[in-house]
Amino acid sequence: MVQGVGFRYSTQREGEKLGLTGYARNLDDGSVEVVACGEAEQVEKLLAWLKAGGPRSARVDKVLTEPHQPEREWVNFGIRY
Repeated sequence: MVQGVGFRYSTQREGEKLGLTGYARNLDDGSVEVVACGEAEQVEKLLAWLKAGGPRSARVDKVLTEPHQPEREWVNFGIRY
């Protein structure tokens, strides 16, 4: 569960910094879904950042990964609602 720590916004900034496209969004169960597309090395850097706890004020209990083909081509890294 993630609450009040700006997790999506921090993830958006980190994704943009790494030149990735995709999104971060809150799910009904309190978790955050992150879809990241781009160079494999940059995606791995975002994954490492998430596993390290993401933003300083966040607590990340676990990170699940799943390879996928995006349903569309993303033009930036955004926040979905």
